[in-house]
Amino acid sequence: MNSSYAVPAVALVVVATVLVGAFGLRISRTTSDFYVASRTVGPRLNAAAISGEYLSAASFLGIAGLVLVQGPDMLWYPVGYTAGYLVLLLFVAAPLRRSGAYTLPDFAEARLASHAVRRLAGAFVVGVGWLYLLPQLQGAGLTLTVLTGAPDSLGGLIVAVVVVATVAAGGMRSITFVQAFQYWLKLTALLVPALFLVLAWQSDGTPRHAFEEPATFREQRTVRVDETLDLRLDHPLTVTVNGTVDSRHHTAAKLQLPAGTHHIERGTRLTFAQGATVPVADRGTNGGMSTSLAASREERPLYATYGLILATFLGTMGLPHVVVRFYTSPHGVAARRTTVAVLGLIGAFYLLPPVYGALGRLYTPELTLTGDADAAVLLLPDRMIGGVGGDLLGALVAGGAFAAFLSTASGLTMAVAGVLTQDVLPSRGVRHFRLGTVLAMAVPLVASVLVGGLPVADAVGLAFAVSASSFCPLLVLGIWWTRLTPPGAAAGMLVGGGSAFVAVTATMAGFPGTGPLHALLAWPALWSVPLGFLTMVLVSLATPGRVPTGTAAILARFHLPEELRTEVKA
Repeated sequence: MNSSYAVPAVALVVVATVLVGAFGLRISRTTSDFYVASRTVGPRLNAAAISGEYLSAASFLGIAGLVLVQGPDMLWYPVGYTAGYLVLLLFVAAPLRRSGAYTLPDFAEARLASHAVRRLAGAFVVGVGWLYLLPQLQGAGLTLTVLTGAPDSLGGLIVAVVVVATVAAGGMRSITFVQAFQYWLKLTALLVPALFLVLAWQSDGTPRHAFEEPATFREQRTVRVDETLDLRLDHPLTVTVNGTVDSRHHTAAKLQLPAGTHHIERGTRLTFAQGATVPVADRGTNGGMSTSLAASREERPLYATYGLILATFLGTMGLPHVVVRFYTSPHGVAARRTTVAVLGLIGAFYLLPPVYGALGRLYTPELTLTGDADAAVLLLPDRMIGGVGGDLLGALVAGGAFAAFLSTASGLTMAVAGVLTQDVLPSRGVRHFRLGTVLAMAVPLVASVLVGGLPVADAVGLAFAVSASSFCPLLVLGIWWTRLTPPGAAAGMLVGGGSAFVAVTATMAGFPGTGPLHALLAWPALWSVPLGFLTMVLVSLATPGRVPTGTAAILARFHLPEELRTEVKA
């Protein structure tokens, strides 16, 4: 990709983000402005802002990479991401707004009158937020590396600086305008190039059934293997090798590799002839999907699919950067209207990444070997169109990708900073909120440098599993069940969310490699979510004397429309 166009596009997005945030700063005056924009954000603006922060690196880059490597089964990701808002609309949106809280820990304390449950909820908000922030920073690093060859950490550092400046300066009021602007930028950045790419595909004579056949190289291509991997060949393959294959070093040697598995060392260059079938990378690489998740999907595809569906369907309602936006709605009806609008906006967006994944299978198949499948969206304009037109479309995509990192990172930083300010720092003023903003970004920024490049959609999917196992039971039972007690809520969050977090940690560490236990850990939502609900219910039933006084009145406030509640008070 020609960086002479892409780098200015990224710089323009960064400058526009700062300027839009500065507009929000001008009208941000009070503490309520910083935390919830004084609860005055209308449905249309709020829906665009929610969509802007929700469509993250996983949506912009990761889904296309997963479709490229794993095929159409990965379409469950965008389906789940969208359907999660339907569950949120039915069970959570309006009551959550009527709770009057600023954050999820605020909701927990308002519902259960327990500081211990509040602190526990705050810990999970910070954990989920940091787990979700990590792939945003990694995705930014990947984008800048593809564009300029810069170190992986530079893109994440740029995102961190811009986000901290925007959030610390204007809080929720600023990022509302920023995220709404960035949603429309992201949609444009994928839609316009997609139209040209589809036209180019239709005009180049590629057979319509090409997607149903094994991926092949459309031209001679040299692939550099950045991480050691195993190639699994179903048929013999002729390839030119510069490097080490099966423990033997070769220099510009043309080899006939027999069917079977061949070990390729890091740094080896493989040159494939035009028309050669793209070999399958055994999970020594993380192209498109991590080693651990891909292996479990191959072993138990049905279980993995159901685990993914449950995590994405139920995890949305507990994502801290999504939930906090519903507190900015003027009332419960506006919160529901906002959710309906969000369904339409993100549904329209999610039609596009699978197109890039499918085209990437034809035009960038080598990414399945290099471990950079997430870069397919960035490389396709140059690969399919080329010239100045391809460079300009690539620049538009690159700008949209950075908008994705900035908008989601802004929402996550806002949510985590709010919890740190409310529950960790000694004061709750605007000054300490700004300090909390710095702390909220510092930890994932350091982790993004230390941790290897787990594919962005994978990392986000794991965050969904933890969210679904901890906050989904708390919100559903807290809103709809009168007998929930503080010990029950705490036990359910610890058992459900804690077990999911342990499973996530084991998965990211690659333990264990295979077998039934591996699948259970790689896709934990299928057992950790029911475990969280069951624990919360059983412990609550075992501690009936701990039901908070005034629970009936609290639930009435959650469910009665604001106008009716005013009349009752009168």
